[in-house]
Amino acid sequence: MKYLVDTHTHTVASTHAYSTLQEYVAMAKQKGIKLFATTDHGPDMADAPHFWHFVNLRVIPRIVDGVGILRGIEANIKNIDGDIDFFGDYLKQLDIVLAGFHEPVFAPSDKQNHTQAMINCIKSGKVDIITHPGNPAYPIDIEAVAKAAAENNVALEINNSSFLTSRKGSEHNCLAIANAVKEAGGLLVMGSDSHVSYSLGDFSQALTIIDQANFPVERLLNRSPEALLSFLSIRGHGALDEYSALLEQ
Repeated sequence: MKYLVDTHTHTVASTHAYSTLQEYVAMAKQKGIKLFATTDHGPDMADAPHFWHFVNLRVIPRIVDGVGILRGIEANIKNIDGDIDFFGDYLKQLDIVLAGFHEPVFAPSDKQNHTQAMINCIKSGKVDIITHPGNPAYPIDIEAVAKAAAENNVALEINNSSFLTSRKGSEHNCLAIANAVKEAGGLLVMGSDSHVSYSLGDFSQALTIIDQANFPVERLLNRSPEALLSFLSIRGHGALDEYSALLEQ
């Protein structure tokens, strides 16, 4: 099965990434990707774009050259209360909201604090997907997080980049997360976490985890544009009918 939806990408607006949005669209066309989210780092990250970058995502067309673009953010979890660095009505203007731990914003602490912060973020109702929860620098109570995510209709990410260029040693945790989410009845999503357009839609390593866990494809949000858009609609995001042309292809 080909997975033609990617929920996690970074452009040159996050200055440790190296491709423009136009280059992502061209690569999506080349690879047959139907839908991807542009999710630059939230403004509390050291080299993140300004807050206004995310406010002004509304200028980006929903579909460019037959490729759907979701306007999103990878926000930072800031504290044990689960607060993130984007807020209020501005959140409602985004199509997709990701959030995760990043060392420059939330320094690694201990398992209890990490778990509390992540669960509080999940319960806040502000975040659709938790990014790279298998990061070994941030140990969590995996079963408790998976249960909270399932109860709050929040997806946990299997991050392909974690097995290639960052967060080395994530495999064991990610397999445990996949199994715990499977048991809890929750949702997973694979994210390329692409920082250059060439890796858009690369789930080669994440799929190994999915296969090892025998995770049910019907609970994997990458399985189709329809699956992801339906999830986001249920989560309360509007204007998704503008992507209807994608569903007719």
